[in-house]
Amino acid sequence: MLVLLVFIIFFHIVSAALLFIATIDNAWWVGEEFVADVWRICFNNTNCTEIGDTFQEFSTLQAVQASMILSTILCCIAFLVFLLQLFRLKQGERFVLTSIIQLMSCLCVMIAASIYTDRRQDIHSGNPEFYDMTTDGRYGYAFILAWVAFAFTFLSGLMYLILRKRK
Repeated sequence: MLVLLVFIIFFHIVSAALLFIATIDNAWWVGEEFVADVWRICFNNTNCTEIGDTFQEFSTLQAVQASMILSTILCCIAFLVFLLQLFRLKQGERFVLTSIIQLMSCLCVMIAASIYTDRRQDIHSGNPEFYDMTTDGRYGYAFILAWVAFAFTFLSGLMYLILRKRK
């Protein structure tokens, strides 16, 4: 049982790390001369422009930003709730609250990545100086990590739902 518990804790920490990297790192959409994410756009790795109200599709990016931040916060809260429930629950009870919070985190990261996938072309062509970005780029590793984090948080949520506290 101890090995299973260590595996679940490690899996949850990896999920949280993936969410942090996907939320913070500037590699959701990359090209030869630029990198972009939901926070800023950088040309030649030196000329960075913060994404703000000047962009036409800023409300879409705000939804992606909020969903990624919320998913990261919920994942951390789920871990703390798990640790509390580990010592408070009676034997044989399930970690239902932890599972619900982790599945909400999974839903938030799925919403963020789905919005970005659907509206990426609109987001990066909202400003005339960035028109080349929509055709010359590709999805970056942080975007892929967001989808991997979705799978990890989903599996983690299911593991908590199935897991019973045993000796």
